[in-house]
Amino acid sequence: ILTTSRRIRVATHGNGVYEADIDLVIPVELISFSGRSENNNIVLNWSTATELNNRGFEIQRTSPLPSPYQGEGGEAGRGWEEIGFVEGSGTITELRSYSFVDENVLPGAYVYRLKQIDYDGNFSYSKSIEINSVYASDFVLKQNYPNPFNPTTKIKYTISPVIASGTKQSQQVTLKVYDVLGNEIATLVNEEKQSGTYEVEFDGTGLPSGTYFYKLKAGNFETAKKMVLIK
Repeated sequence: ILTTSRRIRVATHGNGVYEADIDLVIPVELISFSGRSENNNIVLNWSTATELNNRGFEIQRTSPLPSPYQGEGGEAGRGWEEIGFVEGSGTITELRSYSFVDENVLPGAYVYRLKQIDYDGNFSYSKSIEINSVYASDFVLKQNYPNPFNPTTKIKYTISPVIASGTKQSQQVTLKVYDVLGNEIATLVNEEKQSGTYEVEFDGTGLPSGTYFYKLKAGNFETAKKMVLIK
C-alpha cells in the first residue's frame, strides 16, 4: 500500500485549531512492480489490487548517464527524471495491470520508481527497482529465407552497438552478394547504420541457377553465408 504524509487541520474541542503532519494511507494497493530488458528496451509492469481517486502513475528513472538529469537522489548528482505517465483507473476494487516501455536505452543499470498521483494532487512513491539494459554482444547474419529460392529471398542481420562518449554511434555497414568465383553480383547495403536488426530482399531475376554467397561487413566484423538459387 502506498503511503504519504499530508498536513491536515485538527480541531481541539474549543481550544483552537492546529496543524500537524499525519501519515495517511493512499488507497492504491500496489501488489507488484517489476521490469526486464528486452530488445534494447526496458519493459516495466505493475499491478494494483484496489484504487481510489487514482489519476495515474508518473514513471521516473535515474540512469548511468551524467547531467543534465536533475532531481533528488542518485549517484554523483544523477537524479530522478520523469520519462512517462500512465493513466490510472480512478476508483476500482478489481485487479488492474499496467505496463510502460522505456525505448532504445543505452547499456547500463537504470533505477525506476512510480509516482502515484491522486486527482486531488496528493502523491506517493513506490519502491525503486534496478534493471540492467543488455545488448547482444555479437553481430549476427541470419541464413536467408527461403533457401533455396526463386527468384527472391530475404536476409536478416543484427548490428551490435558501438558506444562512445555515452552515446550509441552509427557505423559503416556493407552487405554484398558474390558468385562462386568471388565476383561481386550485387550490393544490398552500403551505408551507416545504428545498432539494431534489419532485413533486406535479394532478387535473383536474371541470374542463373547456382550457389551464391552474401557477406556482411560492419567495422571489424565480417562474415558470410551461402544461398542457392534454383530456377
